[in-house]
Amino acid sequence: MDFNGSGGGNELHNNQFYQSEENKPLLGEMSAPTAPEGNNNNKLGAGSCKRTLLNCSSGMRYKLLQEGDIQVCVVKHPRTFLSKILTSKFLRRWEPHHLTLTESSLASATPTGYMESALSYSTIEDLQLLAWDNAPKYCVQLSFPGGTVLLQASNSYLRDQWFHSLQWKKKIYKYRKVLNNPSRWDVVLKEIRALVDMALTSPLQDESIHQAPLHIISTLLAENTKLSSQDHENIIVAIAPLLENNHPPPDLCEFFCKHCRQRPRSMVVIEVFTPVVQRILKHNMDFGKCPRLRLFTQEYILALNELNAGMEVVKKFVHSMHGPTGQCPHPRVLPNLVAVCLAAIYSCYEEFINSRDNSPSLKEIRNGCQQQNDRKPPMPLRLLRPEPPAPPPASPASPAPSVVNSSEILVELERSNNSANARQKAAGGGDSVPSLIDCLLVSPALSTLSIQLPAQADRVLGCFALILKMLSDYDDWRPALASLLQPIPFPKEALAHAKFTKELKYVIQRFAEDPRQEVHSCLLSVRSGKDGWFQLYSPGGVACDDDGELFASMVHILMGSCYKTKKFLLSLAENKLGPCMLLALRGNQTMVEILCLMLEYNIMENKDTQLQIISTLESTQTGLRMYEQLCDRQRELKELQRKGGPTRLTLPSKSTDADLARLLSSGSFGNLENLSLAFTNVTSACAEQLIKLPSLKQLNLWSTQFGDSGLRLLSEHLACLQVLNLCETPVTDAGLLALSSMKSLCSLNMNSTKLTVDTYEDLKAKLPNLKEVDVRYTEAW
Repeated sequence: MDFNGSGGGNELHNNQFYQSEENKPLLGEMSAPTAPEGNNNNKLGAGSCKRTLLNCSSGMRYKLLQEGDIQVCVVKHPRTFLSKILTSKFLRRWEPHHLTLTESSLASATPTGYMESALSYSTIEDLQLLAWDNAPKYCVQLSFPGGTVLLQASNSYLRDQWFHSLQWKKKIYKYRKVLNNPSRWDVVLKEIRALVDMALTSPLQDESIHQAPLHIISTLLAENTKLSSQDHENIIVAIAPLLENNHPPPDLCEFFCKHCRQRPRSMVVIEVFTPVVQRILKHNMDFGKCPRLRLFTQEYILALNELNAGMEVVKKFVHSMHGPTGQCPHPRVLPNLVAVCLAAIYSCYEEFINSRDNSPSLKEIRNGCQQQNDRKPPMPLRLLRPEPPAPPPASPASPAPSVVNSSEILVELERSNNSANARQKAAGGGDSVPSLIDCLLVSPALSTLSIQLPAQADRVLGCFALILKMLSDYDDWRPALASLLQPIPFPKEALAHAKFTKELKYVIQRFAEDPRQEVHSCLLSVRSGKDGWFQLYSPGGVACDDDGELFASMVHILMGSCYKTKKFLLSLAENKLGPCMLLALRGNQTMVEILCLMLEYNIMENKDTQLQIISTLESTQTGLRMYEQLCDRQRELKELQRKGGPTRLTLPSKSTDADLARLLSSGSFGNLENLSLAFTNVTSACAEQLIKLPSLKQLNLWSTQFGDSGLRLLSEHLACLQVLNLCETPVTDAGLLALSSMKSLCSLNMNSTKLTVDTYEDLKAKLPNLKEVDVRYTEAW
């Protein structure tokens, strides 16, 4: 047995014990007035608050201990003369233990000696800090029936940490037992308030300090489902201070959702839930880890919408989340709001989506729905179409529309005739699954397709569609919102719902009106082979309800930026030529310009199609005027392309774009192979003239203002260019990447440009004939 050799000054003095935890200040507060030692009438909540406030003033904070190494000594109460000798200070023995603070007891990793059995928190009668005379000992005393446990730490901070951690574990264990079997709810409410007060004033600084009381209360609420509404509100108000800096646990979220649904007009929703939801939207990083947080936020917004001025209250809430400045200071608010909106909109169609036997696939939506008829009567959510007119007596009767009944949905779709189905199958490549927009295209078979939602789902849809509209009105949120919505993250049932697409049209229009390329480029598909909003709201798309006005504005903004390219015109010619011609016939100037560009760039190879475009242009005054201008340019082009003229040409310094245009229009330059515009004032605008030089092989743009837009135009039309000098020009990666399509380039000078290493490596990989490259004074050098 080991003995303590600290000498004679180690006697414990009862008059120097720190005061009891229940009614006396904690360590570090001894200068404060203390209650009389015999006064045990203080209640737990009030006494704890006072002591902790005093402790907080000292500024000391501790992390909650879960385990640690410490010296242990057990002193049992002496009953005989021999036991008094054995427990004297000379024979006192200390044992090293690795103690773990579990939920119910203090246990050792090596259950031997003093800690052979765990010490339950319920057996601890008192918890005190000890002071020693003439020796720097740092001990915590745990009193239990029949003896005392002494824990000796290496320093005062570690001792205080053990003291506060044990005190917290003991109290939280007590509250867990008390609130596990409640008898009177007025007493329970007082205990909840005391528990919340204890957590708020604890000197421990740990996430579990606030989470543990919330979990206890959520368990209490889950096990007692027959509480009155007033009891609910009292409990919510009591735990409100804990929710200011903590997300509610899942079970508590469920309780909050229930309260929002049952009492949406309660003042608790406004006063207590508002800061909680604001914190969730500002700080939540992933709703996937806790979907009930998202559901609670959704129910809170719906509760706001149930107020007398519901829409206005929702608008004020969204505005409060953005803030009064032009830039929202919280980057997580927008993606969190969008996630809540997407989940809420999905829930409106969830019954239809989850009914797999009744929800037609993409192919079934296009070709009709053929399913069994032995289903249950329909519920309110339904996909309807009016009955088609009866066929004439002389013609063979078409197949009757197939009707699908179930407990959730009524689907009534007519099947196209066999010949039409056969043509669709042959054109679509057999049984391949069609794309989303193909399935939703307006056709004679689906022209009247509509979805009717129940009243509650209709209100939910209107509320969250309004939020999406509001988000699109903020300039700083619009780029990120466009990026989040670019993949069309809505179910196909929503896209087939006329009310939803009509509400969302405002958002798409805001994207189309935004001058920033990062916004309006999101109207296009997110990747090749996938449809985007541009296709969905174009004439022929299920969302188009304005005869193509939105489509024309989208084309106008896209053509006005970097999308004035052959690739974009080719996609329009292949998929949207009919709508473009129809809008041009109605006098839309953007569509007239599109048709003229198709003719100028020789997009259409079919002569009949070209004649049809020409007839369309000649049908309106605007089209006729622009077509005549095109013919004048074409005649100049044909004159320019005649044989003859010089092969080399150098413009004087300080020449402008207008000078170059006059020079090239004054004679024949069909043989021009080498053109030097070095040290002139030409810009990217001169690219319109350069692309009319079919034989050009060498182009020198040294020290000009020729930029990215000009490079993109050159890359499409001058495929035979071999030598290009861009030294000291303002070109960037955005334009230099377009040069990867000019496979004939063998010499490229990018000296003193904004070239980066990645773009340089990409150009080397895609230009096989490139032999001479100058990248000095660039990032790639």
